[in-house]
Amino acid sequence: MLYRTIELGLIPLIHGIYRPAVTGRSHVPRTGGVILAANHVSFADEVFTPLMAKRQVSYFAKAEYFNTPGLKGRAMAALFNGLGQVPVERSDTRSAAGVIDIGVEVLQGGGALGIFPEGTRSPDGRLYKFRTGVARLAIRSGAPVVPVGLIGTRDVLPPDGKRWHRAPVQVHFGAPLYFGDRAAEERSARVLREITDTIRVAIQALSEQEYVDSYANSAKEPTV
Repeated sequence: MLYRTIELGLIPLIHGIYRPAVTGRSHVPRTGGVILAANHVSFADEVFTPLMAKRQVSYFAKAEYFNTPGLKGRAMAALFNGLGQVPVERSDTRSAAGVIDIGVEVLQGGGALGIFPEGTRSPDGRLYKFRTGVARLAIRSGAPVVPVGLIGTRDVLPPDGKRWHRAPVQVHFGAPLYFGDRAAEERSARVLREITDTIRVAIQALSEQEYVDSYANSAKEPTV
């Protein structure tokens, strides 16, 4: 109910202010489990992707957003629960290993799961090497992976920025990719990397970003 209320209020506002150019929305199934795998250049990505997909999309969120004490903490927990976000303990190795299982549960329950395979926001707007978790999710769940290319959201909400700016935004959804028939190969690091790179190439074609063959969390924002 909360998500639907927010959706009805935000869609006209987003369209009125940003007039996002959207292509390939028909690739997003209206029902059933689906992985929306996107490039990640701004916090605004988590707003534009579900609104333009016209589906409630669950994202993994830090557990502290759900268990912060006090009135503010309860309000935050209610908001994240209402939006369908999934709490994970990112600092706990055992919990981190279980994130894949949590994601599979969401997908097998018919939900749409949003994932940023880079693992964190790009520090400079380029596309960085993907983590293989997206491949594991696709193999185990059998859900289609719809690649998403976001352009312009970094200008709307820059890194560490608090103010939203008016800037052109493009959201491109690609044809779904299927990997459920490769379940027997999940233990192969080579296969996981191959599938992950297939997804990365599809996203890069939509986002038109320069690719960097290293992980984003190892890069630093360039100094001026």
